[in-house]
Amino acid sequence: MLYLCAVKDACAKRIVGYSIDARMSADLAVTALGNAVTLRGPAATVVHSDRGSRFRSHVYQRELHSAGLRGSMGRVGTCADNAAMESFFSLLQNNVLNRRRWRTRAELRLAIVTWIETTYHRRRRQRTLGRLTPVEFETLLNAAHAA
Repeated sequence: MLYLCAVKDACAKRIVGYSIDARMSADLAVTALGNAVTLRGPAATVVHSDRGSRFRSHVYQRELHSAGLRGSMGRVGTCADNAAMESFFSLLQNNVLNRRRWRTRAELRLAIVTWIETTYHRRRRQRTLGRLTPVEFETLLNAAHAA
């Protein structure tokens, strides 16, 4: 079994940090958050999560605060709070996990990373981004900010 923890940029709809491991732990969440901070920088940002123990852990909360980020957790039983991530995980399930049986964890890990980095970020056009991919949207957004 493999677990994936991902951090999604709500503006560009891009997965900006993720971590994959054989155990669901606070370290998995901390690594995903660290990857997001490395890619995006420690901007004053709200990081929303569900109420899982890994997101409530001291080590994860310490990582949030040391990066200058503010945590936000959905209320119990409010699935709409995490709709963006639930949608992402549903797409991953349909496009990678349900396609075939994976012989090894390494093979599945590679398939997940490849799908995120190529299909989800660079090929999948999103209606809320004006039918652009997350990478295309960010490119235009960054050019607009630079001008």
